[in-house]
Formats: sequence, structure tokens, C-alpha cells
Amino acid sequence: MSNFDQFQFDFYQSNYTIEDQEEGCDSYGSDKSLCESRTSQREKPPAAGAFVPADVLPCPRTYTGQVLQPACGPAAPPHLGYGDGFDEEPPLLEELGINFEHIWQKTLTVLNPMKPADGSIMNETDLTGPMVFCLALGATLLMAGKIHFGYVYGMSAMGCLAMHALLNLMSVSGVSHGCVASVLGYCLLPMVILSSSAVVFSLQGISGTVFALFIIGWCSLSASKIFTSALAMEGQQLLIAYPCALLYGLFALLTVF
Repeated sequence: MSNFDQFQFDFYQSNYTIEDQEEGCDSYGSDKSLCESRTSQREKPPAAGAFVPADVLPCPRTYTGQVLQPACGPAAPPHLGYGDGFDEEPPLLEELGINFEHIWQKTLTVLNPMKPADGSIMNETDLTGPMVFCLALGATLLMAGKIHFGYVYGMSAMGCLAMHALLNLMSVSGVSHGCVASVLGYCLLPMVILSSSAVVFSLQGISGTVFALFIIGWCSLSASKIFTSALAMEGQQLLIAYPCALLYGLFALLTVF
């Protein structure tokens, strides 16, 4: 058994190399033509698709880099760099079209009908505020015991379509559906104040009727002012205020009764 282990150890620890084989060809007087043919086979690259034994293949190029620092390779394309990509991207709210500063400016414009409206801001298709105000109107009506979410959104949609058709007939430049829905939705804010008052006391008396008429005039005046400034329709504010008053009058009737 010890002889077998010694034999296995000697077999695997052999120092035989190709250089020894070449020296053996020179030292032992072997056939020089055979040695030259083996040398030429090692130096000549094999043909494509030909079978080449493993002992004839040339040794691979040695690695010259360091740990965690690979050798210099081909430069990466410039469009694959992500060094400053995230710093140059706009914020998520800006990509979604939500600008709290513009929402606040539109809300202040509606709350103050005498304040001049900025046409560049009011001409945006911002539906964040209108959706919030419609939801607030439905929620305050629900607190008063009236489940009218469907009526609120249904009348809003029909009113936006009617106003869009009317404004396109009256204006030269035309207006989009999103702009009409945004302006009418923001001007619904005084109606939320009316529905909030209906939670505290009844609006079916003389005082409630006067207060409802005041809210209707407030909403229609704000909407007509914004439309005239955004669409450059000076001198036509009263013509725009009349259909707006009809639309907000429906919401007032829904709130009072």
C-alpha cells in the first residue's frame, strides 16, 4: 500500500514540461524533423473549424490587472453612463403635472374675484384641484344626509362639455376640454362653502336663498373672469358669466333642496 501511494505522489508531482521535451529531442539525438514539426505545430495557428488537441493550443494571455482594478478595456459608450442621470431628472410631482404653487394661486384667484387672473397659469389642464373640490362637495352633502356623488360628477361632466362647445364658438383661439374642466372645477370651491353651511343650518329660508344666490354669483364671476383672461375675450365676461351661473345654479339647487 505504501508503494502505491508513493507511486501516485510521483505521478502527480511530475516536473515534465514541453521545454524538457524539446531538450530531450536535442540531447538524446532524436529525429530533428520530428522536433521541428512539433514546434511548427505549436507556433502555427490552427485552421478554423479544425480539431486541435488540447496540448497543442497556445497558452492564453496572462492577466495584467489588479484585484478590483481590471485591465484597461474598450471604453464604454457615452450614452450608457448613469453618473448624473438622477440629478437631472425632474421631480415626480412635476412629471405627473401636479404643481402645488399653481394650485394655490388658482385657489386664491377663485377666492378673490376682484384679483386679476394669470392667463398662462389658468390655461393649464390641471385636474388635481377640481377633483378634490368635487369630492369635498360630495362629502359635505353626505354629511348633510344627501348622497349625491353621481349627480355632482354627472352635472360636472355635462357642464364641461356644454361650456367647451360654447367657448369654442365664442373665442378665436379655441379651448381644450382640460382647461374648461380645470376652471369650472376650481370655481366650484365657493359651492363647497355653501354645502358646508348646509351641514350646520338649513338653507330653505330667505337667508339661505340669499346666501345661495351670493355663492352662485361668486362662482360665475370667478369662472367668467378666468375664461376671459385665459382666452383673451375682453368685453365678453357677462356673456360667459350667464351660462356659468346656470351651471352653478344646478349645484346650488342640489345643495339647498
